[in-house]
Amino acid sequence: MTPGARITAAIEIFEAIQAGDTPAPADAALGAYLKQRRYIGSKDRTAIQALVYGIFRRRARLGWWLEHAKAKALPRNLLIAYLLLVEKLTGPELRSLFDGRHYDPYPLEDGEVVLADRLVTHTLEHPHMSEAVLLECPYWAEAGLRAALGERFAEELRALNDEATTDLRVNLLLATQEDAIAAMKRDGIFSKPALYSPIGLRLGGRPALGGTEALKSGLIEIQDEGSQLLALLVGAQPGMQVVDFCAGAGGKTLAMAALMQNKGRIVACDVNAKRLERLTVRQRRAQAHNIERRPLASERDPWVKRHKGKFDRVLVDAPCTGTGTWRRNPDAKWGRGGIDLAELTALQSSILDSASRLVKPGGRLVYATCSLLAAENEDRIAAFLADHADFRQLSIFDIWPEAVGTEAPPEGSIVEGYLRLTPGLHGTDGFTAAVLERAPAAEAKPEETVAEQPEAEKSKD
Repeated sequence: MTPGARITAAIEIFEAIQAGDTPAPADAALGAYLKQRRYIGSKDRTAIQALVYGIFRRRARLGWWLEHAKAKALPRNLLIAYLLLVEKLTGPELRSLFDGRHYDPYPLEDGEVVLADRLVTHTLEHPHMSEAVLLECPYWAEAGLRAALGERFAEELRALNDEATTDLRVNLLLATQEDAIAAMKRDGIFSKPALYSPIGLRLGGRPALGGTEALKSGLIEIQDEGSQLLALLVGAQPGMQVVDFCAGAGGKTLAMAALMQNKGRIVACDVNAKRLERLTVRQRRAQAHNIERRPLASERDPWVKRHKGKFDRVLVDAPCTGTGTWRRNPDAKWGRGGIDLAELTALQSSILDSASRLVKPGGRLVYATCSLLAAENEDRIAAFLADHADFRQLSIFDIWPEAVGTEAPPEGSIVEGYLRLTPGLHGTDGFTAAVLERAPAAEAKPEETVAEQPEAEKSKD
């Protein structure tokens, strides 16, 4: 493809993203576009993806300039601003790309010419930009992130705007960490042990992994180190009964299955049956035989009531705003304006309350989100504990040595019993996690052993 054709592709992808009432996820729009055009080569695909995500990583600053120039944030305007302010094209160079020949974008219209003239001599950053704009922090998350991150706000926001590292999880059912490193080396890819996860590897650069024997044979899975640590904190052991309540495509489910050495039972639940079905192929490849997939109609599916108090461990990786995943999904920052945080946190509390019914006396529940906002984490746990006297929060420091087995993260990572992982401190996605334990049966008060749900709540099942 010519450079102009790549720009046309990026414009069309942005048009697809903006087509609906709410923005479509960038990865979905990009994937659908490339799937329909299999003739596009790997180098061109990489270049198009870099262009699309490059714009999203600078969306606030580009938007500031468009507003300053009195131009709308239309796909072509975004590309024009990016090429001039980031790629530093000159006016003639820009016009040569927008010439309408072959697959190049059609020539600049009058308003676009005016926009280009206003931007061509400027740099991306401007002294009049607010700190939030310079750090690419959306307005809806600024107050919450400032409160959560304190003096590390600026450093962590910059880290959240970087590209994510490529982390792998070693499948302990098939290999050791050393075996996986050797296998990756045979594929010509350098890897080293992860910093905190004893089952993790970190790669140098962003190599193509799809064709590697290590991935195809199930020795490794692509998984952020932070996600691996959450799976480890569950403390799943051989012979246990375990539930991954919001399993998604099953990354943490597979990690726990390997830790259980295929002994015992792990139930992967999710309300998105199609997403859960993706676990089928991954499970077969990983040779994980103790996993049961269980689609749920809602968090209060009747299956939960029927299995009340039967599980040793329950993991709730709750749906959230995803503020900790902006390295991978920078577009998520700009599509959240219509989301009601109060509605989302109410759902998180409902999920936590329902999933807690599955925990047997003496068992544990791990609640986590890939968000750094207290409203989705500390506030949810505080509200839950206020209503569930038979649960108590455990210290991550007390759990870490046995569950993870490596040196605990540095000071500031574990605050009042919560684990908070951030890209700036740990090089991982942002996660917050809490471990809760249900009182053993002998310790439960008589009023805590009766049916948990009032009549009004029972009707929801």
